[in-house]
Amino acid sequence: MKELTPADASLLELVDRLLHKGVVLAGHATISVAGVDLIYLGLNVVLAAVETIESGAQGPGGVASRPGARPPAPRLS
Repeated sequence: MKELTPADASLLELVDRLLHKGVVLAGHATISVAGVDLIYLGLNVVLAAVETIESGAQGPGGVASRPGARPPAPRLS
């Protein structure tokens, strides 16, 4: 088995940090001929550890949240 060099260790630390924090890559490309758009390609990639995604899916107090969702209304006694 090959021993890790400092360069390998720093690469592993970088990958670990990216998976722990999560990364979103977004891009698009358009193929056109003579100024007429023929094909549009859109790409959205989320790269994260499962634990990171699961912990981000819960809001304060462990309540699952969705984008644009309003918090529950307070109860009147």
